[in-house]
Amino acid sequence: MHVLVTGGAGFIGSHLCDALLVRGDAVVCLDNLSTGSVENIRHLRGRSNFEFIHADVTTGVESPGPVDAVVHMASPASPPDYLRRPLETLAAGSCGTGNALRLAHQHRARFVLASTSEVYGDPAVHPQPEDYWGNVNPIGPRSVYDEAKRFAEALTCAYGRAVGLNVGIVRIFNTYGPRMAATDGRVVSSFVTQALNGKPLVVYGDGSQTRSFCYVDDLVRGLLSMIDSAVPGPVNLGNPEEITVADFAQLVLKITGSPSPVIRGPLPVDDPARRRPLITLAMDLLGWVPEVAVAEGLRRTVEWFRSGPVAG
Repeated sequence: MHVLVTGGAGFIGSHLCDALLVRGDAVVCLDNLSTGSVENIRHLRGRSNFEFIHADVTTGVESPGPVDAVVHMASPASPPDYLRRPLETLAAGSCGTGNALRLAHQHRARFVLASTSEVYGDPAVHPQPEDYWGNVNPIGPRSVYDEAKRFAEALTCAYGRAVGLNVGIVRIFNTYGPRMAATDGRVVSSFVTQALNGKPLVVYGDGSQTRSFCYVDDLVRGLLSMIDSAVPGPVNLGNPEEITVADFAQLVLKITGSPSPVIRGPLPVDDPARRRPLITLAMDLLGWVPEVAVAEGLRRTVEWFRSGPVAG
């Protein structure tokens, strides 16, 4: 296949590019490097079946050759990034999604949208099934990301209905692993870098809020299955192994062997109290289940952070 990946130099996008190349696909990676990094794809440069295009998805999407699938992943995704770039985040979900859809339509290609569990907001239904409409504050600080993805889903479905485009939507839950940016503000990278630097681990609120962490290799397997299918979705991709943030902090301390203390910080506005995917559809329609337990994935992630400079 010839696959174009927007946001392909990002954390998840670069792992997807790796997996596509390993199985023999040709990949065009499009990224404006606002939150992605050339370091994530440096090992791929120079390969005959890989091309990097430094471009902004919001200004247009072009491909130098044939396209069998478009995977739209371009967007700031961590809270510090999308809060720092609110207008760019909304543009990536609206203009960027429209441009990527038009390219897929032009080539009669499969289109896969990387959406997010954030569309569920602070959920009143637990665990979260795909038919749950969510509990989202449309004007809160997190809305720039939540609503960008919700609009992207609506636009994707509209293309499917209006022009018959082969579209699919995946809702990605908290993903972690190598190539996470140390300063991206996500709980995994924050705790690991704090622990490795001997700094206090900052738990917001009382730490009773829960998350479900999916190792990046598992997530990429699910994305590949979605690309290869004709499933419209939305389909949850995440690990239903639920853990409190307070317990996760203790797990990080145990695996790193760090003497860092745990301190409390104020809970961010609209921070979800619980987050856990129902993955019945992924199991039934894609034959997908996560295989890497949180403790094992965290060990691999800590090893990766230890192998290079750790930002404080």
